[in-house]
Amino acid sequence: MSQDAAPGLEESARRKVEEYLEADEGAAHRHRGWILAAVTALFVGMSLFHLYAAVDIVPTQVLRPVHVAMVLAMCFLTFPALKRFRDRIRWWDLGLIALALVVIVYMIQGGDDFTDRNTLPDRTDIVLGAAFVVLVLEAARRTSGWIMPAVCLMFIAYAMLGPHLPPPWTHRGYDAARLVGHLYMTLEGIFGVAVDVSSSLIVLFTIYGAFLQQSGAGKFFIDFSFAATGGKRASAGRTVVLSSFLLGGPSGSGVATTVTLGSVAYPMLKRAGFSPDAAGGLLAAGGLGAILSPPVLGAAAFLIAEFLKISYLDVIRMATVPTCLYYLSILVMVELDSAKAGGGSVDGPALKLWDVTREYWFHFSSLVAIIAFMLLGFSPVLSVFWATVLCFAVSFLHRETRIGPAKLVRALADGSAGVLNAAATCAAAGIIVGVVTLTGLGLKFSAIAIAYAGGSLGLTALYTALIVWIVGLAVPVTASYIICAVIAAPALIQLGVPDYAAHMFIFYYAVLSEVSPPTALSPFAAAAICGGNPYVTTLQSWKYTMPAFVAPFVFVLDPAGVGLLLALPKGMGWGEVAWIGAVTALGIALLGVALQGRLFAPLGRAERAGTILAGLLILFPAMVDHWQSRLSGVALDHERWLGLALALGLMAWQWTRRERTTA
Repeated sequence: MSQDAAPGLEESARRKVEEYLEADEGAAHRHRGWILAAVTALFVGMSLFHLYAAVDIVPTQVLRPVHVAMVLAMCFLTFPALKRFRDRIRWWDLGLIALALVVIVYMIQGGDDFTDRNTLPDRTDIVLGAAFVVLVLEAARRTSGWIMPAVCLMFIAYAMLGPHLPPPWTHRGYDAARLVGHLYMTLEGIFGVAVDVSSSLIVLFTIYGAFLQQSGAGKFFIDFSFAATGGKRASAGRTVVLSSFLLGGPSGSGVATTVTLGSVAYPMLKRAGFSPDAAGGLLAAGGLGAILSPPVLGAAAFLIAEFLKISYLDVIRMATVPTCLYYLSILVMVELDSAKAGGGSVDGPALKLWDVTREYWFHFSSLVAIIAFMLLGFSPVLSVFWATVLCFAVSFLHRETRIGPAKLVRALADGSAGVLNAAATCAAAGIIVGVVTLTGLGLKFSAIAIAYAGGSLGLTALYTALIVWIVGLAVPVTASYIICAVIAAPALIQLGVPDYAAHMFIFYYAVLSEVSPPTALSPFAAAAICGGNPYVTTLQSWKYTMPAFVAPFVFVLDPAGVGLLLALPKGMGWGEVAWIGAVTALGIALLGVALQGRLFAPLGRAERAGTILAGLLILFPAMVDHWQSRLSGVALDHERWLGLALALGLMAWQWTRRERTTA
């Protein structure tokens, strides 16, 4: 994947980009010859199995173990134990594959008798179960590094050392037999919710994304964005924002979107006057939106649907307005950047918007089809399956986009190869979820968090955001969401926040870790492409994204804020939804203005402080700590109106300053 992710880069930049891609996806073997052909065939077979499982009934007790077996086998074939062993497959890789197959076959053949004895496993169960846990940890280590396995081991230690821990963390404790039985022999441990989602939705969406890529949809989305925004004021930044949304929606990968777009868009940003650090920050911020954008979002979004027992269409609905607010935040920052730099613009592509759309319009069809199928009552699994079929079929409408036999094999192979990192993370996260459910850690942690916050919803939300952010510094977004969903979400829910709002809040702050060192892979990759400083680029990406990450507090702290998730509690209508969306957009824009230090003219210190105050008053008119309050008169509070009045006054003052400066 990394070889063609950034064509046209200098060799040194290409090597750096590959390093960051490897940090995100794992350092893969460099297979050649018949070994490459054999591994490709296995990946194709893995994709075909999951496509078959989408249209025919495969029992849960078979689908999840077979999926994990395939993931483990392909992880050991694809990722070396250490980078220096990446020249070829070693004997121990084959041994681990054989052991994984033995463990899974033993489980499937055991049937109901196997699962029924999970509280009293026999010696063989314990030995194979312990080996299975080690295999999962090793696969996670190879794909995402040491931190995720280390976190899993900490949770295992917590489960086993319960009686020896200080209060309030004490619990009864569980021996190895009971723990292995729960993690290996039930559907509440490794084969729980995370693997369920990985074996169905995540793998099918990665296959769909691979088909889109092979059909040339990525190039079309970039060309479409260039044609739509080229030649206008701030066109370079606008192009990045629009193309990031179009590319990121189907991919769901922040790093991949950043790299794919960066190699094409950086020369344009450079001509428009962006410094290497600012260009990298904008590219990383746009790429980050891939994890937030419908219809795919990131892997964690599929887990939200499973945790809450709602349809994936509901998750897409909840993500729609926050996604618009996210890109609005970036667009505001881009416009202000352009105003400060003098409004640079660049030439668009040779083709005009109408010509590009008329010739390649069909690339939009499968994206629309996913939503359409779900609205017609299809399950998300069937929806993405038929969208993949449609993507394959419409590719034959143009000679350049046709998915012939070679591209078909590549798409099927890339689809399964792309799921390994997320699937291994989901399997490892199952260890954490299993420990939390077994020990009751979630409720215990909630009680501690609420006690530290003094029962305040505002402080509890702030602590939760910090916890999610800190966890996200060490582990990928998917793992960060899973960990915090089971230990931190109950605290918010206990204080009256709707469960869907609590989970979306955690999801958004897990995503923030993508632009936070030391795992700021998107900014680091963007810096390699643009030739900037990685840490300065990270700060620039924070600048572009920070206003948008205030929005999650709105749908947690404000009773009307759930309107941003298109949820309508009793007593709330669409008018209130439109109002809360508009005022939140204005509040985010004001915070963006304060960060940039400019509106119509440069802001003085007093003006900047007033802008921040106006934005916060509009976003958080009252730090509501009790959701039980009625929604009558919602959003008509005096604080919000005061913020609006202050904002209008500042705008008028800035306009007069602009007129005087111009004169």
